[in-house]
Amino acid sequence: MTARFALGGIHHVAYRCHDAAETVEWYHRVLGMAFTTAFAEDHVPSTGAYDPYMHVFLDAGGGNVLAFFELPNQPRMGRDGATPEWVQHLAFKVPDKAALLAAKAHVEAQGVPVLGPTWHGIFESIYFFDPNGHRIELTCDCGTSEQYAELARVAPLMLEEWRRTRRAPRHADWLHRKPDGYDAPESPTGEGP
Repeated sequence: MTARFALGGIHHVAYRCHDAAETVEWYHRVLGMAFTTAFAEDHVPSTGAYDPYMHVFLDAGGGNVLAFFELPNQPRMGRDGATPEWVQHLAFKVPDKAALLAAKAHVEAQGVPVLGPTWHGIFESIYFFDPNGHRIELTCDCGTSEQYAELARVAPLMLEEWRRTRRAPRHADWLHRKPDGYDAPESPTGEGP
């Protein structure tokens, strides 16, 4: 059944943080995000439960908002131990390869270790972690309109084959062929994108 309403985009995405002030400062210093809004309550509006929190909002550009909750009365946050750390991440666009390389230099100058650039066929990415342990990806598109059209064409075929076999379909093997002269290192761990 098709939804009988239209989405207007993502209003915001929210994650948990250890310290709201530290998180706001880090995202401003490292990624240039402006701190726009804060909400603090002792009771959760949707449930009425007593659970004091600070909820902060950051401008991620292009009308996108990233938010965090600091929850001082909850147990210290951790990771989902059943999910590799490279899976759950926040990915942000940069305009081009020059901006990606400038971002890498800036982030490393902030004392943050950076992995990449990593080639993904239609985009390139760098990876690092925020002070809360969330993996951050900065990426620039580099695909052609023909490549994006082909990926859209094979997406349902790939999903169906994956559903049946749980093995990587080969419909888009061309994505893994790097262009001549590409010299960026692969992931040193081989653990994924």
